[in-house]
Amino acid sequence: MGEHPIRHLGQGGGGKSAWLPLALPSTFQRTAWLCAILVAAFASSSEAQQSESAPSMAHLPHDLSPWGMFQSADIIVQGVMIGLFVASVVTWTVGLAKSLELIVASRRVRQALRRISGEGSLLGALNRLEGGGGLVRTMIETAASEVRLSGSAPDPVGVKERVASHLARIEAAAARGIARGTGVLATIGSTAPFVGLFGTVWGIMNSFIGISKAQTTNLAVVAPGIAEALLATAIGLVAAIPAVIIYNQFARWTAGYRALVGDSSAHVQRLVSRDMDRAASPLRVVKAAE
Repeated sequence: MGEHPIRHLGQGGGGKSAWLPLALPSTFQRTAWLCAILVAAFASSSEAQQSESAPSMAHLPHDLSPWGMFQSADIIVQGVMIGLFVASVVTWTVGLAKSLELIVASRRVRQALRRISGEGSLLGALNRLEGGGGLVRTMIETAASEVRLSGSAPDPVGVKERVASHLARIEAAAARGIARGTGVLATIGSTAPFVGLFGTVWGIMNSFIGISKAQTTNLAVVAPGIAEALLATAIGLVAAIPAVIIYNQFARWTAGYRALVGDSSAHVQRLVSRDMDRAASPLRVVKAAE
């Protein structure tokens, strides 16, 4: 078994031919030959794949920094990134400007309230706020003008109602003025993530189109386009998160400022009430004497 006469070497003794046995390949040898064949086939396949992907690799962006990915991105994705960057600049500009405005306005109202807290009449409060006062002085002047227009013997209840109406409008105007410009923060905070997501979807779609054209699923071909697309989402979050935080902070600051303005309005109404009581006191004395 396992032996076969395959080669005739010559004449043996007795005039007969001599046959030498040759062993068939063993199991180990057959396995080694099969492995060698598979390795050679795999090597040739790898070389073919590298030769096919070499042209597409030549066009890959070597700079995967944010600026490099921006330059390599599609024109629409670039437009989305530029818009989100502008939105981020607007967010910080509005945040800085409104912060300074709120700080200055609140400080003026506090200082004016502190200066007139010891006064008992509209005239005394006006004298205390000579040359300044801002919003509080406007309230006092409006109240004094209404008292003067009401005549020499006004109805106290009617005067107080009219003064309260004027002060309510002043309060509303102050609230609108201090909140002006903060609406853009809410808009940016709510829409920027979705704008960035649009850029991401568009970039990934272009990446898949490029994959189908290159006819390869090599990660080196797929990754740059997807990274460029995800950069749009990242910029959208960078624009949206500060906008939401700043808007919520402004909401709290605005509520505090409106409370200060309401305190100023209440103080002015108390001054008007005292002036009305003093104006009505001589009439009470005369009626009591009669």
